[in-house]
Amino acid sequence: MAMFSVTVLIVLICTLYYYFTRHFNYWKNRNVPGPEPIVLVGNLKESTLRKKHLGLVIQEIYDMYPEEKVVGIYRMTSPCLLIRDLDILKHVLIKDFEAFTDRGIPFGNDGLGQNLFTADGETWAALRDRFTPIFTSGKLKNMFYLMHERADTFVNYIGAECKKQHEFEVHSLLQTYTLSTISACAFGVNYDSLGDKLKALELVDQIITTTSYGSEFIMMYPTFFKKFNLSLMPSSITNFFKSLVTNIIIQRDGKPSGRRDFMDLILELRDKGEINSSKYGNKTTTLEITEEIIAAQAFVFYIAGYETSATTMAYMLYQLALNPDIQKKLTAEIDEVIQAHNGEVTYDTIKDMKYLSKVFDETLRMYSIVEPLQRKAIKEYKVPGTDVVIEKDMMVLISPRGIHYDEKYYPKPEVFNPDRFDAEEVAKRHPCAYLPFGLGPRNCIGMRFGKLQSRLCIVKILSKFSVEPSKNTDRNLKVAPHRVLIGPEGGIRLNIIPRKLKA
Repeated sequence: MAMFSVTVLIVLICTLYYYFTRHFNYWKNRNVPGPEPIVLVGNLKESTLRKKHLGLVIQEIYDMYPEEKVVGIYRMTSPCLLIRDLDILKHVLIKDFEAFTDRGIPFGNDGLGQNLFTADGETWAALRDRFTPIFTSGKLKNMFYLMHERADTFVNYIGAECKKQHEFEVHSLLQTYTLSTISACAFGVNYDSLGDKLKALELVDQIITTTSYGSEFIMMYPTFFKKFNLSLMPSSITNFFKSLVTNIIIQRDGKPSGRRDFMDLILELRDKGEINSSKYGNKTTTLEITEEIIAAQAFVFYIAGYETSATTMAYMLYQLALNPDIQKKLTAEIDEVIQAHNGEVTYDTIKDMKYLSKVFDETLRMYSIVEPLQRKAIKEYKVPGTDVVIEKDMMVLISPRGIHYDEKYYPKPEVFNPDRFDAEEVAKRHPCAYLPFGLGPRNCIGMRFGKLQSRLCIVKILSKFSVEPSKNTDRNLKVAPHRVLIGPEGGIRLNIIPRKLKA
């Protein structure tokens, strides 16, 4: 009996071992180089154990193969392809986009799944055709006053707090600003009136910015969630955004209110009826702008406008504190341009700050927030210039950090240098060498909004304060391994000093 039990156990172990390693010769058989996988976790051991962020793991693999155009890796047990060559990258994201319309995030079509970020190619095309006009310069200019009001309130709060202390954890501090702007611009809700909703949004933040092991399950069984129309998103979050949208629509009697915020613009779109698109794919997708569709967009606006902008600004202030000469040059530009605009900070004032734009771009070069980028092949695709064939439904990965820290494109990449984004320097680089917002038709639709609210806040802060390292500033920031998005582990501590107190 004991021998039988041992035999059964050995057979079971061997069967499981075979099952979890059955694809591990995939790239070797195709002569595609790549790191050796480990049973069950593939090449993602450190991210699976939450010792290192997934984006850093993929960046390290990128760095391991400096002469290769593509690298074969394994997300858990699933083979996927890491693109290193920028010409191939241009094909995947732009030229041959019709083969890679999906991000490959199986969110499910119910609940919040029909949003601009995670929707499949057909649904995304219909949504983007209709929602793109919301993010035009004219629309953003009309809602600038909402951002401006929140920025003034935020800076006044910092001024009051500076009477008590000078050291701040700036990441969480800036989240209070982005929460107020996204609440006003996307939801049409004043920050002060959120009440219990503020706590609910903080709960949403904890859930959506912390990775669960459901992501590893998806890597192993990529079709499972779509097949059963399931989602990793807790029902409490789905219900929160649905309730928020329903209440706002009721308050506005289902019509635009004149606030000129995103909710007004969406209600205007709803009056136009169904969304039709046949731009991508052979099918024509018809979508009605229901409250569920609106809630899905409100959810993704929140993600894009809240966490990513706060993190980017925190990293920007950190680098300005460590590089006082750059901060001095930026502050001088801010003072000069504001004075040229009669002391007012307007939409055009921000637009005229060219050095601010370079500092912002260099911040996102060093600290791209979404890592790695991914696309799913919706049909078989031969990689240009190689013998590699990407099978239908295979995931393709791109490492912005790998590219942004590659000395072929950015000499001395560890140095914070906004001059990299002088027009002459940008013209020398490959057009795909900079992609914090992605590239091609499926890049970040909210890019302009994120840039505007971030630059406005930085201008407001530096027009009245300077930032310096504090005694607790970590000069070797680490990336939090447990968050979905790139972010600083333990926050960023800096001193914020009123400029009038400076000698």
